[in-house]
Amino acid sequence: MSKSSIAQLKKEVAPYAKTDQSASIKQVLNTIVPLIMLWYIAYLTLSISYWITLPILIVTGGFLVRTFIIFHDCCHQSFFKSRKANDILGTITGVLTLVPYEQWKNSHNTHHATSSNLDKRGTGDMWLLTVDEYKEASKWTKLKYRIYRHPVMMLGIGPIAVFMIQYRLNTKGAKRKERINTYVTNLSIVGLYTILGLIIGWQTLFIMQFPVFLVSGMLGIWLFYVQHQFEDSYFEHDDEWSFVQAAVEGSSYYKLPKVLQWISGNIGFHHVHHLSPRVPNYHLEKAHEAAPPLQKATTITLATSFKSLSYRLWDEQSKRFVSFKQAKKILHSSVDNLKEQESIRTN
Repeated sequence: MSKSSIAQLKKEVAPYAKTDQSASIKQVLNTIVPLIMLWYIAYLTLSISYWITLPILIVTGGFLVRTFIIFHDCCHQSFFKSRKANDILGTITGVLTLVPYEQWKNSHNTHHATSSNLDKRGTGDMWLLTVDEYKEASKWTKLKYRIYRHPVMMLGIGPIAVFMIQYRLNTKGAKRKERINTYVTNLSIVGLYTILGLIIGWQTLFIMQFPVFLVSGMLGIWLFYVQHQFEDSYFEHDDEWSFVQAAVEGSSYYKLPKVLQWISGNIGFHHVHHLSPRVPNYHLEKAHEAAPPLQKATTITLATSFKSLSYRLWDEQSKRFVSFKQAKKILHSSVDNLKEQESIRTN
């Protein structure tokens, strides 16, 4: 993409990188208020049947995902004009979603600055190996990688490992502000659940909250995973890496049904978000429609997105994601080619 094209693209998106305070307040009211009401209604239905309660809790989990999108915008300072307001709401929604605000803000900003850069992996992203790296890895590393990338681990165990364990700990080298925020978040979570447990009982709290946590955690990890793990994604080494290409080509447009688009806070327009993180979630679709080049981003649908579950490794030669089975064929083909070349040289 030429410099003039990049400049034009940024110009088309710029009007949407502005906070609309009334829209932000409206979103708080139509997200967090229903979240609390649905949870309470679910609690009331326990006296009737848990089979009535469970569907309500699943919907509640969806609203917790939408709450996370508000948290996410606060991390980018795009939800309110006031930094302090973003920090306060971000910390509160961080308690509700079990995510420490300062820690996630810092790692996520690193993710934006290094997304699709093969030389700067490891912070705020998912573990990714190239075909050649996998070939050279030890048996132990290969086993760990296969377990990590397995759908059951990623979507079943992943939410527990990430939201309940990883986010309770400070990151290595975390600064004082980040450490304190993590402590405050942890203490607030303990306080909130202790109060709820004492009021409704610990067993009741578990059967209420675990489905909400699991549904929201699975959806959150899935959305993050699928929007960067599609077949013809974009990954380059640092000397050839481009921020704009990483945004437009390395992030997909996840075209969801309107209900799911709303509940996921328009995060399906992930290419727009990566290009301009200061665009609040409620302006992402407008920015997408205003910039024709953004409409050329890879589009995946709910049906086609499940193909990404087979994508395990990045092949630097073909510039695409491949499965373990495809990688095996690629490696065997490379070995055969080397043998053939060696045979030609020998003869």
